[in-house]
Amino acid sequence: MNSGPDTGQVLAVETGNLQDGQRLDQALSELTGLSRSHIQQLLKQHQVEGPYSHTKASQRVKAGEAYQITVRPPEPLNLEPEAIALDILFEDEHLLVINKPAGIVVHPSAGHSKGTLVHALLHHCPDLPGINGIQRPGIVHRLDKDTSGALAVAKTEAAHHGLSGLFARHDIKRQYLAWCRGAPNWGQRRIEEPIGRHRTQRKKMSVIESGKPAVTDVLVERRYQDFCRLRLTLHTGRTHQIRVHLSHLNMPILGDQTYARAFKPGKQVPEPARSTIAGLKRQALHAEILGFLHPVTGQQVNCIAPLPADLQNLADALEASYE
Repeated sequence: MNSGPDTGQVLAVETGNLQDGQRLDQALSELTGLSRSHIQQLLKQHQVEGPYSHTKASQRVKAGEAYQITVRPPEPLNLEPEAIALDILFEDEHLLVINKPAGIVVHPSAGHSKGTLVHALLHHCPDLPGINGIQRPGIVHRLDKDTSGALAVAKTEAAHHGLSGLFARHDIKRQYLAWCRGAPNWGQRRIEEPIGRHRTQRKKMSVIESGKPAVTDVLVERRYQDFCRLRLTLHTGRTHQIRVHLSHLNMPILGDQTYARAFKPGKQVPEPARSTIAGLKRQALHAEILGFLHPVTGQQVNCIAPLPADLQNLADALEASYE
């Protein structure tokens, strides 16, 4: 391993029996600790030298092959850090877990060029190393803008690679709380319905036969006549998975403006539940628990995100109205 001021760091590795027959990007990822997507970028940029004249990510390797990978200094991310307060549940030099508030977007996108979680993280971690060749925090999973709760973020390439693997293998504990319309007569069930892009409303997802497999476990924790509080465990991570699955069961989440019809509680709903439900500004969904084995240190990380004020008010109002 060596480096120069302009060329960056050069990693010299040799494939062994464990890599024999693997794809090149997978083998080099295992040997270097770089993510597969970063290796793929380096291959496209011709920064990988090996025994073949044409080096592709999909080619199969053999034991005993030598490779040199040039990793250039990380490029700065063209975003201005912003001093946005973070509610940190866990942090070390490799990663952090935050309690994301509702109303904040995770990634910059069209219409959200400022005030995102990434802007806040760049301010909180001014000395971030490169992740996939860019000096930025590593977002390995997301929460919708109007969903609150625990969110893990990588601060190093090794943590990003490890966390991505945990999520890809579904080897991570994710539990959510949701307050919904409807009071089912069952106590728990598993929803196994594929989710894909809605056929006509392209910004929405839906249960669709051609979609990707999606599995959600549902536990009814409390019934309030026409409403309920659910604990949901994700086994896959499809876009809007919980919201789509519950809507499919005709149990839409209170306050969900996308997957529920407009709902205004009538006089049959007692106070203070009626006014509290009517005043919801977002879906009543919170990522409460995030648990995993730390991908670098191996320690068990268990984070519980406290309820934000709006959902605590909803929980208290339902309890007071239906005690």
